[in-house]
Amino acid sequence: MATSIEHLVEEAMALPAESRARLADILVKSLDVAELGDIDTLWIDEAKRRRDDVRAGRVTTIPGEEALRKVRDTLR
Repeated sequence: MATSIEHLVEEAMALPAESRARLADILVKSLDVAELGDIDTLWIDEAKRRRDDVRAGRVTTIPGEEALRKVRDTLR
């Protein structure tokens, strides 16, 4: 199962930013909030807030590889 998910992630990350945002929106909307716990519901709300910030131009995005590099550099 993990291999399939990893493959999907690789394919999704190869999409243009706008397509990735649309995919993320579709996935978030597909979650049944009634089945989620309080923390999951809060994370969904946070994801939607961040999505809205990006769409409104309130934040500047960076490529995923650059973000991961910065995190790895910080952990060294």
